[in-house]
Order: sequence, then C-alpha cells, then structure tokens
Amino acid sequence: MTESESPVVEQEPAAALTLFGDRIDLARAFTASLAGQGEERGLIGPLEVPRLWTRHILNSAVAAPLFHGTVADVGSGAGLPGIVLAIACPDVQFTLIEPMERRVAWLDEQVSALGLSNATVVRGRAEEVGLSATFDMVTARAVSALRTLIPWTAPLVRNGGELALLKGVNAENEITAAQKPIRKFLLSDVRVETLGEGLLTETTRVLRATVRG
Repeated sequence: MTESESPVVEQEPAAALTLFGDRIDLARAFTASLAGQGEERGLIGPLEVPRLWTRHILNSAVAAPLFHGTVADVGSGAGLPGIVLAIACPDVQFTLIEPMERRVAWLDEQVSALGLSNATVVRGRAEEVGLSATFDMVTARAVSALRTLIPWTAPLVRNGGELALLKGVNAENEITAAQKPIRKFLLSDVRVETLGEGLLTETTRVLRATVRG
C-alpha cells in the first residue's frame, strides 16, 4: 500500500494527554507504529486506523488506574490493552501472554522500542505457560466470551487477586451466561464498571471480580 492509499489516522483526542500525562510521547509512538504496521501484520482490521485512538488506545488507557502490582494480559495480540497499560502505568509490572508467533514478535519489538522495562512477553496459551496463581490481577480485551475466558484467566490470579476484563456492551449478559464458571472458579463481587464517562466519546466497560477471595 502506498502512502497515498494509507488510511487516515485519527487525530489525537484531547483526552489522550489527560490519560497519559508525561507518558504521552510513548503513547503517540505506539499508536503511530500500530497505525503504520497493524493492518499489514494482521494486528488490526482495515477499518481500525481511522478510529485507533478512540476505539483502542484510549479505550484501554482509561482503565489504567485500576491496575497495581503484577498483571497478566491474556491474549495480548496487538498490545491492547497490555502495551497501552504498561505505558500508562510505569510502576506496574505486566506480563503479556500471547500464543501467536507473529504477534509475539510485534510485542517484543514494541517493548524494546518503547523501553518498557515493566513489560515482559511470554509466548504460549494462558493455560500452558505455567504461571498459575502468580498475578495480583489479570486482564484481557476482545479475546472471548466470559464463560470461555474465566477458565483461562482465573487460574493465573493469586488468592484474593482480581480479574479486570475489558468487555463490550453485552458485558452484563455475559455474566448471566457465565454463572457455571463463576461458581467453579470461586469468583466473587462480579460486576461491570463503566469508565470514561464525560471524558471519552466511547466509554469502556470493565468486568471486575475477586478470585478465591
């Protein structure tokens, strides 16, 4: 694709500076890399570049205040939310878990290029990486329905730790459909929180739950 044929990148929303503060240059660099290479490398679809900031970067970044300690991002893919959160939360340690080799290569490149000393990339499926009960928190975005996601994510959380999963508009319905794994994996205080109201044009829904607490 030539430069003239490239999709127009969305203008940076004012909320980006609010969310990233003095880390905004890293967020800009990551967004530019994803806009420039994401479609070609199979990381994002062709319609995503014109809404990259709004739909993906800020959608992930607004959840940053929820995270602490050690966090696993399951199915990190393009680095959404893992890379974005590692930029926004320099004092939190992130492990980006991704099974696909080409996506792992991208994540490694971005961690290195951005100098993210608080991010480590692990290749493998969540249930196979040998990190059970390791993390204070586990997150995931656009990976699978909750009933499928719980068995992949909950075992990675230490006793009393938390899931914070970025979900879509059907999050409440997903809770209803996932009652069996919710009970099996001893989740409590399962709820959906909406973030970014009054700040973002598209709010973010985070499904939160305590694991074996």
